[in-house]
Amino acid sequence: MASSLTKDSASTPGVEKTFLGHPRGLANLFMTEMWERYSYYGMRALLVLYLSAAVADGGLGFDAGTAIAIYSVYNAMVYLLALPGGWFGDRVWGARKTVAVSGTIIMIGHFLLALPTVVSFFIGLAFIAAGSGLLKANISTMVGHLYRDKNDPRRDGGFTIFYMGINLGAFVAPLTIGWVGQKVNWHYGFAMAGVGMAIGLAFYFLGFRNLAPESSHVPAPLSDADRAGVIRKALIWLAVAGVAYTLVGLSGQFTIDWVLWPLTVLGLVLPAYYIIRIKRDPDLTAVERSRVSAYVWFFVAAAAFWGIYDQTGSTLTLFAKDNTASSMLGFAFPESWFQSLNPLYVMALAPVFAWLWVALSRRSKEPSTLSKFAFGLVMIGASFFVMMLAQTASASGVKVTPLWLCAVYLIQTVGELTLSPVGLSLTTKLAPAKYASQMMGVWFLAVTAGSSVIALLQLVGAPTDTEWWFASQGAIAMLGGFAIFMYRRKVQPLMGGVH
Repeated sequence: MASSLTKDSASTPGVEKTFLGHPRGLANLFMTEMWERYSYYGMRALLVLYLSAAVADGGLGFDAGTAIAIYSVYNAMVYLLALPGGWFGDRVWGARKTVAVSGTIIMIGHFLLALPTVVSFFIGLAFIAAGSGLLKANISTMVGHLYRDKNDPRRDGGFTIFYMGINLGAFVAPLTIGWVGQKVNWHYGFAMAGVGMAIGLAFYFLGFRNLAPESSHVPAPLSDADRAGVIRKALIWLAVAGVAYTLVGLSGQFTIDWVLWPLTVLGLVLPAYYIIRIKRDPDLTAVERSRVSAYVWFFVAAAAFWGIYDQTGSTLTLFAKDNTASSMLGFAFPESWFQSLNPLYVMALAPVFAWLWVALSRRSKEPSTLSKFAFGLVMIGASFFVMMLAQTASASGVKVTPLWLCAVYLIQTVGELTLSPVGLSLTTKLAPAKYASQMMGVWFLAVTAGSSVIALLQLVGAPTDTEWWFASQGAIAMLGGFAIFMYRRKVQPLMGGVH
């Protein structure tokens, strides 16, 4: 694929070899990310279904609440670990080596899931979360390294191509891995995800010569003293955790809750601690501190958004299994296929939204950043009100038409395309100079916080198969969106001139 799309200009001295007019390394990073996302979303499409499937059907037999909590904690840890992932790239290995190591960890994790034991499954899940966090923070940085000139006009287009690779992998994964996992064997599906990551690594290693030399450099390497300090602290915390869990295990009291509760609390406490630490930094100017105060509003709203949005792989998947007909126009399909809808909608609608904003801007009618953010939050809330109606329609035990979920995913995608890009933009604009790079990790922590809230609700026993579950979250999201819109003139001054 890469070679057929690559223009080889080797015969012309001094002319760069390109991939669709971009640096050739983009082809390798595109394929690496596409296959990594293929493995990630393929496994995610099966995760809750496998956790909640009866042991007699090859699953692990967890109740729905525990399965959703495990999924939510896993999702939270992926995004929480993006922060140390970026730190490893900046301080220890450099982006290129970090991606190579993380991809290998992810591949091993998927193959561990393919083994038919409970212990290997959860170790594999930890491997995938750690590897995904390491990779997520560094591979996008490597795309930026391909463009030596910060003002290279191809840069935005390069990231657009890269983004399409993400959605292409996410679209194909449930259709293939989901089908094999549900219709043939769960563990064959997980193994397919491992093969996908292996293919991605092959493209990555074969394209080393096409990557920017900057990707091999460690921007701010640790001193020997700092390295020793980090290792010492890590060993101390590992020893504390090891002793604590050994004692719990020897007492015979160990259950999955001993893992879920600490990680859930961590997913809520660490984002709050990190934002407070930034806000209280004495090096910040008054304007920067005010901008961080404004960012807190957006962070909380984004956590509500992602908490709902990421239930596509948990509560919505279980609704698809238990309450939705898995056939349409005479064609039967597994429930995991619903998770291909969002990337399909993104690929179809992203160019439309890009054109729309440009067209409105030319007419001086483009909505403000705050208005876009508010609209995205209202849309994600509206999607759960539709789910409330779908839950009501299925209350009598009759399975509802798949069009309900098709509509929900469409509404959520519209919300994503208005809120997610705006959130990224706001993060870069409101970030203090000292934390310019780290604030992108803070944006990921909104996903961690949102997923941790959902995990907490499951751990305390909140039912997900009721109209209340969907209506309450939908109302919170919509009220948040309306509040941002109504109070935008009060929030705007806190943003220190950012629009």
